[in-house]
Amino acid sequence: MSDSPALPKAAPGMRNLARTLEIDTRLLGMIGAFIALCLVFHFLTDGRFLTPRNIFNLTIQTVSVGIMATGMVFVIVTRHIDLSVGSLLATCSAMMAMTQTLVTPEWLGLGLNHPLTAPAAIVVGLGTGIVIGAFHGWLIGYLGIPAFIVTLGGLLVWRNVAWYLTNGQTIGPLDGNFQLFGGIGGTLGETWSWVFGLICAAAALYAIWQSRRNKISHDFPVKPLWAEIALGALVTAAILGFIAILNAYQIPERRLERMFEARGEVLPEGFTAGYGLPISVLLLIAVAVTMTIIANRTRLGRYIFATGGNPDAAELSGINTRLLTVKVFIMMGILCAISAVVASSRQTFHSNDIGTLDELRVIAAAVIGGTALAGGVGTIYGAILGALIMQSLQSGMAMVGVDAPFQNIVVGTVLVVAVLIDTIYRKRTGD
Repeated sequence: MSDSPALPKAAPGMRNLARTLEIDTRLLGMIGAFIALCLVFHFLTDGRFLTPRNIFNLTIQTVSVGIMATGMVFVIVTRHIDLSVGSLLATCSAMMAMTQTLVTPEWLGLGLNHPLTAPAAIVVGLGTGIVIGAFHGWLIGYLGIPAFIVTLGGLLVWRNVAWYLTNGQTIGPLDGNFQLFGGIGGTLGETWSWVFGLICAAAALYAIWQSRRNKISHDFPVKPLWAEIALGALVTAAILGFIAILNAYQIPERRLERMFEARGEVLPEGFTAGYGLPISVLLLIAVAVTMTIIANRTRLGRYIFATGGNPDAAELSGINTRLLTVKVFIMMGILCAISAVVASSRQTFHSNDIGTLDELRVIAAAVIGGTALAGGVGTIYGAILGALIMQSLQSGMAMVGVDAPFQNIVVGTVLVVAVLIDTIYRKRTGD
């Protein structure tokens, strides 16, 4: 009779199955938590949470924080923190609002809705983000001031700089072309949304196939073919299902009538149309793809993760960690400016409270998404999923009728619990 019972042998096999199939257990846990959260709120709101309308609103509300969370991943990976992102967003928004309402009409004679007004404002916003981000990075990287102190000061400074730029006034309305980045005012429509969805599905399938091909060519182990096919089918279903849900949110008849009237036409009897994919979500996807490529396919990305893993070893190996810090904070500044475009255009005006508490939301999204505060570990897709979880939590509580103070209590608690779970996970896995 054997001393080893069968059960203990089976357990390691089950654990190795996830490794064989290359399944990210942390990602699966996050997806499971997100699905559970959505189902709970769907039940508590009597079926209103998972409707096409609410899902559409949820996506456009997630974009601004999601964009900044991708940059926060790099900041935290390099063992820094940025507490100024909400205030920097406000300053970029104020600069763009003043450009549209003061600079272009009075100095350049362009006026609102001129084809050059929105691009000019966006360039000013991006320039503002680059300059402030570079300044933060220089203070941290070259002068050695802790990032916590620099960005804590930035939180106070840039919030009030934005106030002085606008004299404490709400600035609007903003340029019509600029407002296309806000969400409901700018979408691809049903047809182009399907075209985009099919392109994304084809790209995802090609990436899976190319990855398998490269592994085989280098004699690396690959997943079973059935697992690759199942993964491809799941990704395709998720992409096209998402597009179908957004297309199912119908444009109100009165809005359709105004759209046809603007073209000098009459709304046909029985005509309906869906909103489709918001341009702001398209922008988030573009940012996510770009940041993922930087993280996984470029020297800059390798340097960022190497520095986060062991700063001393990275510096001894020849990496200019000071300049790297400046680059990371420049990227953060650019992403804050892009988020300012989305946030202000969604409101259709600049307000003094824009970006308030976004510091909490962005850091929480990155941490919930698996970015280690100790540095060296983090993913772009995890941060975006973390932002979606945070926004779902807040939106669901608002729909249930939870007041704002208690919502912030819950968000703060979730952040602490997420860090605790991450700490326990890393101790058990040895990461």
